[in-house]
Amino acid sequence: MSVNILVTEDESIVRKDIERSLKKLGYNVIGSADTGEKAIELALQLKPDLALMDIMLKGPLTGIEAANAIKKKIDIPIIFLTAYADESTLAKAKVTEPHGYILKPFKEIDIHTSIEMAIHKHKKEKEFKVEADLLKTMTKHKSDADYLFVKHNSALVKVKVENILFVEALKDYVVIHTIDDKYTIHSTMKDIERKLPSRYFLRVHRSFIVNMDKIQAIASNGLVIEQSDKELPIGGSYKDQLGKRINLL
Repeated sequence: MSVNILVTEDESIVRKDIERSLKKLGYNVIGSADTGEKAIELALQLKPDLALMDIMLKGPLTGIEAANAIKKKIDIPIIFLTAYADESTLAKAKVTEPHGYILKPFKEIDIHTSIEMAIHKHKKEKEFKVEADLLKTMTKHKSDADYLFVKHNSALVKVKVENILFVEALKDYVVIHTIDDKYTIHSTMKDIERKLPSRYFLRVHRSFIVNMDKIQAIASNGLVIEQSDKELPIGGSYKDQLGKRINLL
């Protein structure tokens, strides 16, 4: 699918050169502007996939100010065109969180690379935001839910609480061991412990949380877990709490 691009450049010769290069590279120039005001108008009207914006524009609005106004209204990646690479200019441009810079004089390979990287980065940002919003919504009821969602292979997998055997700490990650699979996620044991329903789960060691329903036996060296060949250790500070939770004859 062709990428629709809005070009904003106040030097007509440079603007036409950019448009010619974009068309040669297979992009669709959906509109062009020579002022910040016109760029904002066209962006809101045409909804481009990406905007190429000259930083230094003639008129009351700079490219930075125009980019900032556009990004407040629509979520599109913006790449700045500039012949000014000084720290002061770049510092002002960074505030708008652009997806790239192209220095003049430019080459077609620079334009192509910058656009493709910007489109890819923006797509990943949107995917991450969707996942983050979904996870935020889900975590509101984790403590008493019968399931949780785990990120696995770029997808959110629904895992039933009853199928979780135990949770294991692994440096900056935790591994959720289930009857059929295991899932490694970036989290802390404290956070996982808070989200798992306490009526089923208990911390038995600084590195392990166990599903009480899955304990097959309590041996001298630790806990024997159903459908698992792993024996979990019991931490000294957790023994009393475990004793209170088991029904001992």
